[in-house]
Amino acid sequence: MPTVVITGASAGIGRATARLYGRRGADVVLVARGKGGLEAAADEVAALGGRPLVQTADVSDPAQVEAVAEAAEKEFGPIDVWINCAFSSVFAPFEEITPEEYKRITEVTYLGFVNGTRAALKRMLPRDRGTIVQVGSALGERSIPLQSGYCGAKHAINGFTSTLRLELLHRGSNVHVTVAQMPAVNTPQFDWVRDRLSKHPMPVPPIYQPEVAARGVAYAADHPRRKQYYIGATTVATIWANRLAPALLDRYLARTGFGSQQTDSVPPSDLSNLFEPADRDRADDQGAHGSFDESSHARSWQEILVRHPAATALGAGTAVLGAVSAIRRLASGRA
Repeated sequence: MPTVVITGASAGIGRATARLYGRRGADVVLVARGKGGLEAAADEVAALGGRPLVQTADVSDPAQVEAVAEAAEKEFGPIDVWINCAFSSVFAPFEEITPEEYKRITEVTYLGFVNGTRAALKRMLPRDRGTIVQVGSALGERSIPLQSGYCGAKHAINGFTSTLRLELLHRGSNVHVTVAQMPAVNTPQFDWVRDRLSKHPMPVPPIYQPEVAARGVAYAADHPRRKQYYIGATTVATIWANRLAPALLDRYLARTGFGSQQTDSVPPSDLSNLFEPADRDRADDQGAHGSFDESSHARSWQEILVRHPAATALGAGTAVLGAVSAIRRLASGRA
C-alpha cells in the first residue's frame, strides 16, 4: 500500500482526501496544526482500513515540515505521494488586511507548498520516483475580490510548480508534480477563516462537496503526467472565460464579486485559524464539510470526463461553449 502525506488534513479537502486513501488501505500521514481535527481524521482513516500517522506541524516552518517527512518514512517507509493542501486566508478588501496577516497568508498558503515540495523532493529524487500534488484553485488564474492574499498565493503556486515541472522534465526524472485546480468547495474555511465582512463569507456558487475535490486529487496523484487537472465544470468555465474575455469578466466580478461571497443564511462565527488552529481540541473538530451542504453538489460531470481520455476533447469543447455562453450573458447584463 502507498504512503501518502497530506497537509491540511484536519478539515475540508485534505480531510476528505485522507478518508479516500483510508478506504484504499493506504498509510496516511495526516499533517495540520489542529490536534483535535487530526485525531478525528486519524480515527476515520483507521476505521476505513488505512493506517494513520498524526503529525502536528505548521507548514510555514520548513524545519517542522522536514520533521514530518522524517517521521513518515521512519514509520511507513518511502513516501509515494505528497499532497500539499494546507492554507489560510483573510476575507477582506486589500487595504483592511494588515502586513502581519498578509505575511502569514503567504507563508502558509504559498511557502507551505514550497516547504512540502522541498521535503518530498529530498526523498523522491534520489529514488527517482514519487508524486507531488498541489491542491490549486481556479482563483490561481482568475482572481476575485476580497481574497487578494489567497489569490496571490495560488497564482504563485502555479508559477513555482510550472518551473519545477520543467526542471524535472529537463533531468528526465520519474518524479512527477501536478496541480488539481479546484472550484468553490463546501469546507469549514468559511466558518474559521478571519474576515472583516459585514456578512458571513460563503463560496461563490455553484459549490461542490469536498468529496468531489478529493476524488480529483486522488485521480491527479494516480495520473500525474498531466500538468494540471480542472476539477468541476465551473473551474473550466471560469478559466476559459478569463482567457477569452478577461476585461469583461473583470467588470462582472467587480459588480458581483462582493455580494456573491456573503450570505445572511449562516450565523457569523468568531473562529479564526490564521495564527492559531481553530481545532485544538477534539470538541472543536470541524470535519470535512462546511455550512453549505444543502446548496452543494456531490457530483460533477467534469470530474467524470477527466477520467476518460476519449471524452477530454468533448469536455474541453463543452467548457469553451459554456464559457462563450457565460460571456454572452455577462455582455448582455443577464448574468
